[in-house]
Amino acid sequence: MSTAAFALVRHATTYWNQEKRIQGHWDSELSPEGIAEASRYAETLAGMGFGRILASDLTRAKTTAGIMNVRLKLPMTLERGLREQKFGDWTGKLVADLRGHGLEEQVALGWDFRPPNGESRDEVFGRAERTLIEAARHWPGKNILAVTHEGVIKALVYRLLGRSYLPHEPKILKPGCAHWVQVREGAMTLGDINVAL
Repeated sequence: MSTAAFALVRHATTYWNQEKRIQGHWDSELSPEGIAEASRYAETLAGMGFGRILASDLTRAKTTAGIMNVRLKLPMTLERGLREQKFGDWTGKLVADLRGHGLEEQVALGWDFRPPNGESRDEVFGRAERTLIEAARHWPGKNILAVTHEGVIKALVYRLLGRSYLPHEPKILKPGCAHWVQVREGAMTLGDINVAL
């Protein structure tokens, strides 16, 4: 039976996060604060019974997982399907600079939000869901730590909650937390969210 539970954890803070600069598929190094976060999170994660780490292949997630794995000592697999949303022409731009230049119109589209030459939130959900279902087939019966990105976590959790992904909806995901999803025979369900690390 292909059942697995995944703890979704966002990569640690990068320099671009601190600048509020869009990373998408580009990368920025972890900041000193981010390096400390990853080490601190690992102490809590060590008590959660993981059998494997699945990480986005983008450097910020891979580095976060590597720092955590100094403590966890688990087999680790990199997955393109857990990458952040592709932001196309907006990659590298400051969020503040996009206000009044199409950002508000795109955000109002909910799941169809798509930066110019990027991918939609719906597409992010689709590839992330396929990645986790396939991982459950490969490693059934495991608790798996999935080190990924905010856009991926929101897409998975919001879809499972039936949210419209619109700006008027209250923010529910807290930083510095794990958010659990379970895959059972190809179907995904939501577990506990906002489990503090």
